[in-house]
Amino acid sequence: METKQAIAALAAIAQESRLAVFRLLVQAGPEGMIASKISEQLEIPPSSLSFHLKELSHAGMVNVRQDGRFMIYSANFDTMNGLVSFLTENCCGGSPCAPDTCC
Repeated sequence: METKQAIAALAAIAQESRLAVFRLLVQAGPEGMIASKISEQLEIPPSSLSFHLKELSHAGMVNVRQDGRFMIYSANFDTMNGLVSFLTENCCGGSPCAPDTCC
């Protein structure tokens, strides 16, 4: 992942509602969720949710697909894993380490 992509991804989830949406979609797994279920579970009005989903989508944090008249949103696990790798690539000075041994 390039620095600009990482900044866009971090900016997208650096907001309470968008972070909640992303975490919910991670829990939902690859099958994702329709927008109305996201709105219902997180108690976010549909108009606000639409804005947040657009921001997450533009940053590559979520994927969207159409199934009939429904838009199904899912976490983009490739972007998520790329971001985690980007953030930890220099952990422990580049030496292999286990999560419980890192400072």
